[in-house]
Amino acid sequence: MTVYIEPRDSARSAFGDEEHRILELLASRYVGANPPIPFAYRPFSKQGILQNEEGLYDMELGSRWPDAVTGDYAYVYGLVWSDNERSIDCNLEPIGPIRLYMNDQLLFRTSAVEEMKPDARVVVPMLLTQGWNRILVEARRTPAGFGCRFGADEAKVRILNVLAPFAGRDGSAGWVFSEPVKKALYGETGFPNERLPEEETGIRWLPRTKWQEDEASKPNLERLFGTPETTVAGCGWTKLPLLPGTDSLVLEGRVLGPASVWLDGQLVLSLTEAGVFRESLKPDTGNGDLIIRTESGEQGWGFELKASSDGKPMALRQPVHIHGYDGEWIYAGPIAANAELDPSAVGRLSALLPAVRLDGQDAGRSYWELDMPKTRLRPYYENAMLSNKWTVGTATNYGRWDYPLGVTMYGLLRTARELNREDWSRYALSHIRTCTDMYDYSLWDREEYGFPSVNHQLVLMKMLDNCGSFGSAMLEACLQEGDGVFRRIADSIVDFMLKRLERREDGAFFRLSEGEYFDNTMWADDLYMSAPFLTRYAVITGDKEVLNEAARQFLLFRRYLFIEEERIMSHVYDFKYGQATRVPWGRGNGWVLFSLSELLERLPEDHSDREALLDFFKAMCSGVAELQSGSGLWRQVLNEPEAYEEASCTAMFAYAFSRGVRFGWLDNGDRDYAAAARKAWKGLTENAIDRGGNVHGVCSGSRYSFSPDYYMHDLRTVVNDNHGIGIMMLAGVEVSRLNRAGSVV
Repeated sequence: MTVYIEPRDSARSAFGDEEHRILELLASRYVGANPPIPFAYRPFSKQGILQNEEGLYDMELGSRWPDAVTGDYAYVYGLVWSDNERSIDCNLEPIGPIRLYMNDQLLFRTSAVEEMKPDARVVVPMLLTQGWNRILVEARRTPAGFGCRFGADEAKVRILNVLAPFAGRDGSAGWVFSEPVKKALYGETGFPNERLPEEETGIRWLPRTKWQEDEASKPNLERLFGTPETTVAGCGWTKLPLLPGTDSLVLEGRVLGPASVWLDGQLVLSLTEAGVFRESLKPDTGNGDLIIRTESGEQGWGFELKASSDGKPMALRQPVHIHGYDGEWIYAGPIAANAELDPSAVGRLSALLPAVRLDGQDAGRSYWELDMPKTRLRPYYENAMLSNKWTVGTATNYGRWDYPLGVTMYGLLRTARELNREDWSRYALSHIRTCTDMYDYSLWDREEYGFPSVNHQLVLMKMLDNCGSFGSAMLEACLQEGDGVFRRIADSIVDFMLKRLERREDGAFFRLSEGEYFDNTMWADDLYMSAPFLTRYAVITGDKEVLNEAARQFLLFRRYLFIEEERIMSHVYDFKYGQATRVPWGRGNGWVLFSLSELLERLPEDHSDREALLDFFKAMCSGVAELQSGSGLWRQVLNEPEAYEEASCTAMFAYAFSRGVRFGWLDNGDRDYAAAARKAWKGLTENAIDRGGNVHGVCSGSRYSFSPDYYMHDLRTVVNDNHGIGIMMLAGVEVSRLNRAGSVV
């Protein structure tokens, strides 16, 4: 028996057979440990270092410094926060000689072959320490090139956010890069002091953050966007600190063209021409969102606005906390002068605004800018990695779109319904909407900057892992509360699955990723990554063909992966070798049974594939049930007696068995599946869930192998891994419902 916790520390010791108390424990711990911290908003310059579609930062310096000569040096410098010590593989594509340093240590130096080979790529393992990690790239100009491309491997999953060094850039996102210099200045001799002003280095660093004197003298919108040839408009947005009992408010200032002012969505001032203004108001209590829209005029383009109450000046505030920016206003423009603006839509950080060029021609959409040279506001997902500069942060999963969190949100939604806890339902819905509300922005962000700063997997959808699981949780939430953006995202996912995803000749989903270790393979996991989403989509839309596709995939995967004599599934079929691995990884089998139960629940009784799918479900359940250990848990490799006992697959089997009995798909002829489910839950509450709600014994995310040793010895368990928390809640819900039903539908 594998021991994860002492019996005295177990949830069962504290709560016994009270499933609801244990569910409350699991959900409360997760929500408490993952507070709803929003995206971090930071200044970012498009004139800085951008990422390509693979997520590599483009540090090619030859085009930035065309006058640099052979032998010149230049530096790219950035800071990366890590909540704990962790390793990350980075890819580096040199364009000439490169030295890569981290925290004053040389990590990598190009060889002669790498410097001269146009398509060279090297993998650089990096061990990030807890706190701030200083990364310095030294490039030297040669006829072969000047610079490199550098970034995290699988960048949309292993997010490598970089902040700027130097005191004057505190909180800004992105790398800084130096002007060319004639000799090596940094590296083995030390790094520039990131806490001091950059001017103390004696060299120039870009992108620049300060206005030149002639720029600073211009009106604000003209300074930001230029001098228009035709009449255009621009917006400013700030907040007033309206306190309860604020009886009077005075807005005064100057505009250089016609203007309108809204306070909390209500038009409070309309000016038909340039000039000074003063307006007294009696405000309603609200958020204090103050938005001004003004057109360019003969005197220029811009505005000045201040507020007072009871004769005392009011300090304006940023609409959102912006790291590294001390201005009160954010700006948008140029906008067509005849464009109708809804102030309630404009005053949202997810909103994109209609844009025109300065000559009045349509330019698509734009986003909020800051009063800094060529600098926009940009949101970042930093919760699992970064915090405020110079402080230690708390990791949280909130706001991330990925497949383990899809299961977690589904578990929270089901637990909330089971225990009538609207607060948990609101939390899960808020997490989901944090992603979906920024969907349009994240698509725009990808197009604008090359690689998105939020919703990485959703907008860079290339695998079922990227979309199906979290998409399924989104649709589960949609069953409770409809949302138009949910449907648009779901339509995009369905289009990907049915029209763009790789398939075998027989129509089976598989993975075709040239150059990757998993190229030309089929994974049992992918039934979960696709079928529950397709099933929910079919229920919501009534699209029978989508439901048929989900059913079809199960029968196709069975042909490739089912081990008939043992009635369990191989983890992977490798088409490169023309065979299945015949290693029955526990969670891989769990994904299959879990997902098949979701499909069977919603599949019509007269569906042509129902009997075949029921046969598949019953056969797998019988094979899995025979391998349950004495503790109630199943093993990491199901048929290996020496493998450790693993919690996430156990929870999935408890879930599937409970549903099989409750819906009448399993009879207890030769085996008592209800007893097996209860035994599994007892084993989990005794051995894997402690009295603090922490989940133990969950295998980390897996690759694959033809050898069971990989799963048994290389894949170790992680405390509170997201692969196990949600399914633990789901198992508890289903066992509770099974017990209430008395094992009878």
